[in-house]
Amino acid sequence: GLTRPVTKHNYLVRRVEDIAPTMKEAFHIATTGRPGPVLVDIPKDVSAMEAEFHYPEKVELEHYQPRYEGHSGQIKRAVNLLLKARRPVIYFGGGVISSGASKELTKLVEMLNLPTTYTLMGIGGLPGNHPASLGMLGMHGTYRANTAVDQCDLLIAIGARFDDRVTGKLDGFSQHSKKIHIDIDPTSIRKNVNVDVPIVGDVRCCLQKLNAMLEQKVEQIMEFRETIEPWWRKIEDWDHEVPMTYVQPPDGEIAPQYVIDKIFELTEGNAIVTTDVGQHQMWAAQFYHSQKPNHWITSGGLGTMGFGLPSAIGAQVGRPGELVVSISGDGGIQMNIQELQVAAEYNLPVKVVILNNGYLGMVRQWQQHFYDNRESQVLIGSPNFVKLADAFGILGMSTNKPSEVEPMLERGFAHPGPVVMEFKIPQFANCYPMVPPGAPPSKMILKDPY
Repeated sequence: GLTRPVTKHNYLVRRVEDIAPTMKEAFHIATTGRPGPVLVDIPKDVSAMEAEFHYPEKVELEHYQPRYEGHSGQIKRAVNLLLKARRPVIYFGGGVISSGASKELTKLVEMLNLPTTYTLMGIGGLPGNHPASLGMLGMHGTYRANTAVDQCDLLIAIGARFDDRVTGKLDGFSQHSKKIHIDIDPTSIRKNVNVDVPIVGDVRCCLQKLNAMLEQKVEQIMEFRETIEPWWRKIEDWDHEVPMTYVQPPDGEIAPQYVIDKIFELTEGNAIVTTDVGQHQMWAAQFYHSQKPNHWITSGGLGTMGFGLPSAIGAQVGRPGELVVSISGDGGIQMNIQELQVAAEYNLPVKVVILNNGYLGMVRQWQQHFYDNRESQVLIGSPNFVKLADAFGILGMSTNKPSEVEPMLERGFAHPGPVVMEFKIPQFANCYPMVPPGAPPSKMILKDPY
């Protein structure tokens, strides 16, 4: 059968003398171009041998030459197409974060006042509550972002790959728009969606060129900003029609979104936030408006439950002075909960927030919507998280009252060591909006079907 590699590149080291140059190459490949994992397989007998250590200063790889500078002719075409648009939307992804292009992106957005949406991996590339931000798009994106992408006449994709959680059903995705696509990975361009102006290059380099060309067109920019005013008014109407909001449960339970809201309020969006995978991840993406790049760490792509706590520990080691908040569900946290020992041992002040609904919530939501509510293997038990934290020598707190959410978070954030904070939320809380799998974004589900 057809096999697909799960790494960007891989090596098998057969001679001990090759370990140092192989490691140099591996780090070069992993961190340049489109970043990705590189496997270096060192057999035990090779690792036990001895050799003179020679670490090369630079790497020359004939068959691996990522293109950083975007083609000037293509960028010029993009500028011309952009200035003719009446209903433009920028859609950006993780490429903006990995290329360090947040400043250039913000400049483009503000120069032209462009409506802007982002993927799960793009969070923080533009402040989440920036006036031009439409919020996240895709399966759990905002109504205004998905509707704007559906009805735009120009879609500018920057460092994003048109994955299925963004597009839904491909033949129903943004059908009436011309498309510009900037990406360093040529294999990502036209892989899923046909585009009119492909630009292969590093997002930061390409945006610098694009911005420089635009800056020469002052009068056209003024006209453009006026021309797209009706489009902005339409987008604002959609936001009033279906705002990104939530209601407190009637029986005094904690709305999960309220917890995220309070985390955002208390940290002003400047904390480093990591998540597991599931409903809590989507609520965090919707309601935690991250202000800076590299402050949102989440498992996109394969979507790995258990990711939140270990990645928070890594972030805290890397940024010792910063507030690091790990947001998890009761399912995901139990997959790597033993890592609390590492936090305790090194006194890493990671703040673990658990939204506990007693379910594998996202799977239950899918079973409710798409399998006639036939629940299977989703109702789960969990330990007493306060006692468990205590067993590790960590401060543990728990509440099921909305009035205690803010004081508990305040106490947890002020505590000098690691903290586990459990918030008991309604069992059947669902995450909306939601685009059903295999449907176009225009078919969003906005509320419970009962």
